[in-house]
Amino acid sequence: MAKQSDIELVSEMRTTITRLVKKLRKHSATGMVLSLTERSVLGLLYNEGEMLPNELATAEKITNQSMSQILNHLSELSYINRRSSKEDKRKSFISLSSKGKAIVEQVRDEKDNWLYQAVIKTCMPEEISILKKALVPLKKLVDFEDD
Repeated sequence: MAKQSDIELVSEMRTTITRLVKKLRKHSATGMVLSLTERSVLGLLYNEGEMLPNELATAEKITNQSMSQILNHLSELSYINRRSSKEDKRKSFISLSSKGKAIVEQVRDEKDNWLYQAVIKTCMPEEISILKKALVPLKKLVDFEDD
């Protein structure tokens, strides 16, 4: 059974992280024209290169139909390319266009610049050191899968 102090810790951590993510989103004018899932799909494609639509849907934990709508919108914006599979013409691989890559990089730069300014203006050197150390357990939480 969880202790009350542990529950309070995770609740405060959740609230703080959520508020920070919202602030980061707000400080990227470029990213505001896209939904959170659209931005996430662009980020996946940026990191993974080429993926099938059903792989993207699985990664985003949404239906194939919803992913199809997202991909159609990203295609209308010229952020993605589609390439038919040579082995199976029914399959198409999705990748970022040069315009899509530029958008991902611009959004990341906007967020990184805002966060950098926030850190250097609000944190003491000791606190920056604590933030560096906190990245290890935070990354573990991000990678945790409760199957």
